[in-house]
Amino acid sequence: MMTDAFIGLGSNLEQPATQLARAVTELTALPGTSLVAQSAFYASKPVGPQDQPDFVNGAVWLKTSLEPHQLLDQLQAIEQAHGRERLRHWGPRTLDLDLLLFGDRILDDKRLSVPHKELPNRDFVLQPLLDLKPDLTLPDGTPVAALRRQCPDNRLRKLPPADYP
Repeated sequence: MMTDAFIGLGSNLEQPATQLARAVTELTALPGTSLVAQSAFYASKPVGPQDQPDFVNGAVWLKTSLEPHQLLDQLQAIEQAHGRERLRHWGPRTLDLDLLLFGDRILDDKRLSVPHKELPNRDFVLQPLLDLKPDLTLPDGTPVAALRRQCPDNRLRKLPPADYP
């Protein structure tokens, strides 16, 4: 069975837009997975420590036969291949891949929370999701568009396609 999975992408080190573009290519190569759509990329101020470069973020909509934890394992492997180091909470990173939504499933265990717990507070996640599917809703029926209207402003700036491969 194929499930819709929405993945958030972020980077603020080592050519962030290039990191995200490479990650999109790698995500489309996952077993039992195909790309439905890719959002534009957005620049924004970092959440948390401000002594780091701005982030570039985006999202992809996948159809996958992987189970949520299998997909999480694949996301973490891609992060590691990009040199991801977890040195500081909300610190700089070469690549961050978050499983935001997985069909209509709600999960909360030691490794994975879906929908992603910070989703309502992140305009740099909500806007790319709306780019992908303007009528997207959370499993509880909450429209993502309503969350976006209530979300704190993080100085989100859409990047022109020429700024990334």
